[in-house]
Amino acid sequence: MTPFPDPDERTRQIVDVLVEAFGDLMDADALAFRTKFRKMAADPFAFYRGSAPLFYADMATTEDRWCDEQTSRVWIHGDLHAENFGTYMDANGRIVFDVNDFDEAYLGHVSWDLRRFVASFALMAWRKALSDEVISELLAVYLHAWLDQVAAFTRSDADREYALLAGNTHGAVHDLIRRTAGRTRLGLLQRMTVVEDDERRFAESPRNRRLDDAEHAEVLAALERYKSTLPPRPWRREVAYDVKDLIGTGGFGIGSAGLPAYNVLLEGYDQALENDVVLSVKQGNVPAPSRVVTDPGIRAYFEHEGHRTAVSRRALQSHASQFLGHTEIRGTGFVVAELSPYELDLEWEDLTEPADIRPVLEQLGRATAKLHCVGDADSDHTLVPFQTEDAITAMIAGRDEEFVADLVAFAHDYAHRTQEDHRLFVNAFRAGRIPGISSSG
Repeated sequence: MTPFPDPDERTRQIVDVLVEAFGDLMDADALAFRTKFRKMAADPFAFYRGSAPLFYADMATTEDRWCDEQTSRVWIHGDLHAENFGTYMDANGRIVFDVNDFDEAYLGHVSWDLRRFVASFALMAWRKALSDEVISELLAVYLHAWLDQVAAFTRSDADREYALLAGNTHGAVHDLIRRTAGRTRLGLLQRMTVVEDDERRFAESPRNRRLDDAEHAEVLAALERYKSTLPPRPWRREVAYDVKDLIGTGGFGIGSAGLPAYNVLLEGYDQALENDVVLSVKQGNVPAPSRVVTDPGIRAYFEHEGHRTAVSRRALQSHASQFLGHTEIRGTGFVVAELSPYELDLEWEDLTEPADIRPVLEQLGRATAKLHCVGDADSDHTLVPFQTEDAITAMIAGRDEEFVADLVAFAHDYAHRTQEDHRLFVNAFRAGRIPGISSSG
């Protein structure tokens, strides 16, 4: 990284990047973005999570020693920070620990994912008052695990079958998988719905809104189009797609402020009330990496952002949920996925000691390698027509220790920059320097 820029110049860049990335959504829902920015103001890690476009603006002007013609065009997660890992149930009924949240997935430098993760961990570890030496050692564990798993995939054709499951995990990751296995679809339904006159419907809440007849009809028509995007693979159990209820709701998470979304209650695997299915229909967003990746062939591959999100998740997750698909509403792309009870995020709050964190990072490194190596020539798309693991191995070419040292140094450097960026952002927000978003109201 270059030395810290002039504070006023950097403040202008931060504001300009955020406005360019989110301006249309800010205009549509200023209140949602004021809430988002307040969450980002909480601490440097929260700011980092919500400012992926700034990270990629910096990557566009940063020399990347760890890419070549092939490894600069692989499928990446796009927002690989420390809190984007958790569990899900795959199409084979297995509870898997993996990356989650594919809203920013795109094609780009494989090192961008690693850089984004290691800087995020350095920020998180700073909150835990871990020393720089301990942070460096833990990041080396993550990066060596990634290298080891990539190398393992060069010796096997089973990368799409590899998964972190209850039988091959340990520590906090294993505990999370076991805890996920105890959850039920009925439990999710009881939290989100009520039963009246022997019929289940969504519970009323401040986040939900009932649709007028015209919007209701639009969403139902979009759901019919969604069915044609489901992959032609055998389901574990057939599901009726009869809509029992439909509501509008807000965006999800710190990165989805202002995005329209709907929840759909479907008749489940049979007419029993305890196994109904809830779908999320969420507007796709422009992924942050696409703002600095200029290859028009990548953009042309996708019909819209909902299509991109669904294709990305299928490429990067392997054996993705049977409900994953996409649709359009008023010409805008939406991604459709199940709101599953079997999705839990990895919680970092109680992971305070290096001895407990070390095995988690080792498993996160392996999960990241699987993410990168499944979305290649073995996938059902044509964007990456080569074996990613072979391309990575050729690019690093035995320089493992140099690679690890370089990315660890980057983590500390960029974490320090983010701490300063956070201060500049908070001051700009408080002073009303973000157009259309007041810090009061």
